[in-house]
Amino acid sequence: MSFAHDFDAHSAWRREQAQRLRTLADALAARDLLDAGLHERLERLQRQLQTDKVMVAFVAEFSRGKSELINAVFFAGYGRRIMPASAGRTTMCPTELGYDPELPPCLRLLPIETRLQPQSLLEWRSAPERWERIDLDVQDPEQLARAIEKVAEVQRVPVEQARALGFWHDDSPEDNPLPGADGLVEVPRWRHALINMAHPLLKQGLVVLDTPGLNAIGAEPELTVGLLPLAQAVVFVLAADAGVSKSDLAMWREHLAPAAEGVDARLVVLNKIDVLWDGLSTPAEIDAQIERQRATTAQVLGVEPAQVIAVSAQKGLVAKVRGDAALLADSRLPDLEQALTDAVLQRRRDDLGGRVDAALAAVVAEIEQRWRLREREWQDQIDELDGLRGKNTAVIAQMRRRIEQEQRDFDAGGMRIQALRSVHLKLLRELFGLLGSQSLQAGVASLAAALRQPGVKLGIRRTYTDAFARLHATLDEARRKADEVQAMLQASFRSLNAEYGFALQLPGGLDLSPFAAELRDIERSHLQYLGLTNVLRLAQAEYADRLAKAVVGRLKAVFDAASAEVESWNKAAAAQLDAQLRERRRHFARRLEAVHRIEAAAGGLDERLAELQAQREGAARDVEALRRLLDRPDRPNRPDSPDSPDSSPQSAPEPAAPGHSDQP
Repeated sequence: MSFAHDFDAHSAWRREQAQRLRTLADALAARDLLDAGLHERLERLQRQLQTDKVMVAFVAEFSRGKSELINAVFFAGYGRRIMPASAGRTTMCPTELGYDPELPPCLRLLPIETRLQPQSLLEWRSAPERWERIDLDVQDPEQLARAIEKVAEVQRVPVEQARALGFWHDDSPEDNPLPGADGLVEVPRWRHALINMAHPLLKQGLVVLDTPGLNAIGAEPELTVGLLPLAQAVVFVLAADAGVSKSDLAMWREHLAPAAEGVDARLVVLNKIDVLWDGLSTPAEIDAQIERQRATTAQVLGVEPAQVIAVSAQKGLVAKVRGDAALLADSRLPDLEQALTDAVLQRRRDDLGGRVDAALAAVVAEIEQRWRLREREWQDQIDELDGLRGKNTAVIAQMRRRIEQEQRDFDAGGMRIQALRSVHLKLLRELFGLLGSQSLQAGVASLAAALRQPGVKLGIRRTYTDAFARLHATLDEARRKADEVQAMLQASFRSLNAEYGFALQLPGGLDLSPFAAELRDIERSHLQYLGLTNVLRLAQAEYADRLAKAVVGRLKAVFDAASAEVESWNKAAAAQLDAQLRERRRHFARRLEAVHRIEAAAGGLDERLAELQAQREGAARDVEALRRLLDRPDRPNRPDSPDSPDSSPQSAPEPAAPGHSDQP
C-alpha cells in the first residue's frame, strides 16, 4: 500500500468519527440531554477531527534528492515531477504545500529582503500584498511544475548584503557561497513559499514542508523554532554514497537532534541507493553495503537502525509513473511509505482516537448519571402520587402546599449556589491570569530584552534558563490553582448532591501537566540556538529579534492551549450544574401540574401515574439506545488491513469536468 492510500484511509476514519459524534449529538438533543457543556465538548472534538493537519517536514543539505523524494511519495500521480528536482540546488527557500479552501490555487513568494525588516514570518503571512502571487492550474501538471520552479530562483548580491541576510558567516568561511568575478554571491530570491493547491492529500489535511540547506534553515529561527517542532514527522535526507557529511551532522545536531521525551518521529533517509547498483556487485553485496551504511548512519546520529531507511527516490518516482512494480520494490520506496504510516498516521490516529474514547466515556458517565437522577425523581413522584389514592381534597391541597413550599425553599437556596459560583469564578480568574498574555510577557521580558541587545549576548544562556524557570514556576502555580479549583468544585458538588439530591460530578480531571511537558520540550530543544556556534549570528540584531519572536510565539501557543483547556473544562462543569438546576425546577413544575390535575378531575391520578411510568420506560429505552451507539467499535484496523475503511488511493487530482473550477 502507498502512503496516499494509507492517508485516504486515515481521512476516512476521521470523517467516520466526526459523523459518529454528530449522530451522538443529534441523539442527545432529541432526548433533551444535550446541554451547553456537552454540546461544546462534542463540537470541539468534531472540529479537531475535521480540521486536523498532518505535517511532514523534509530537511536536508543541498543535492540530497529531497525534492525528488517529495515528488515520489506524494505527487507521482501527476505523471511527472512537480517540485523542482534537477541537478544542483533546487529548493532555495522553505516551501509549505497545503490547502486552504478560502484561497484560490496559487503560489505565494515572500521576497528575501523582508529578512532585513523586524516583522516575523507570522506577521508577513497577514500582509498578502508583500507576497508575489502566481495562480496555479492544478489540472495542468506542466503549468504547475513551471510555476513551482520559481522556488529555485536566486539573485546575486554583495557580500555585505549576504551577511545581513544571514547567508555569509565570517566564522564559517567554508560554508559561505563562492563570490564570482564581480565579487557578488548567490543567495535565494525568496524567503518563504506557500503553495495552495487542491491536491487530494492536501485537501485531506496533509501539509508538506520542504526546507533548504543548513545556511538557509539556520538563518530562519521561526522555521526551526516555530514550524519544525509542529511537524508530526521530520524526514532527514542523506546521500547513500556519501553517508553523513560534516554539514549533514551540523544540521542534525543544531536543528534536529533534540526530540520530545518518549516521542521520536524522526526518520533518516539514505537516498540515491541506485548509485550503488554498479553492475559489478551482486545483489547480496549491494544489500550488505546498504545495511552497513544504515548501521553506520544510525550510530553517528544516535538513532535506532530502524529509523534509517535506504531508498532511491528517483527510481521510485520512475517506477510509479511507469507502473513498474519490480523497479518500485528495488527502490525500497514502499519501506519509507510504510514507516511514514507507522510514525505519523498510526500515532495520529491513536492520539485522536484516545480523545474520542475519553470524550465518549465522559458522555456515558454523565448521561447515565442524569438518567439515574431522573429515574429516582420519577419513582419519588410515582410513590407520592400513589399515596394519594382514596385521599380527600384537603389532603391533596395539603400536598400541593408542601410542594410549593419545597419549591420556595429550593429557590431560596439559589443564593447559596450563587455564592459558590462567585468563589469558583474568583479562583478561575486567578488561574486564567496565570495563563494569560500578561503573565507570559512578564516571564519572558528579560529574555526578549537580552536577545534584542546589540552585539554579543554574554550570559544569554543563563538569562534563557532563568526565564524558563519563571515560566515553569508559573505553570506549576497554575497547576496548583487548577487543583484548588477542582477541590473546591468537588466539595461544592458533594454538598449540593447531599442537600438537593443532585448527581453532580466533575467532568474528568483538569490536567495541565501536558503543557508543562511541552514547555520542557521547548526549553530543551531550543537551548542549542544560544550555544557557541550561534554567537555571531545572535550578535545580528535582526536574527536575535526573529529568534525572540519565534520563541515567544511557541510559548504563547502553549499558554493559550492551556487556557483553552481550562475554559472547556469549566464550561462542562458549569453546564452540568445548570442542567441539573433546570431539571429540578422542571421536576417541581411537573409535580405541581400533576396535583392540580388530580384536584380538577378524579381520573387524573391514574392518568398521571401511567404517564410517569411511560416516561420512565421510554427513558430506559433511550439510555439503552445511547449505550449501543456509544459501544460501537470506533477503531478500524490499521490502514493496510483489508478491514480498514475502503477508500481508493488518490495521489493526483481527477481531471475536472468542463467548466469546473477548483476555486471556491
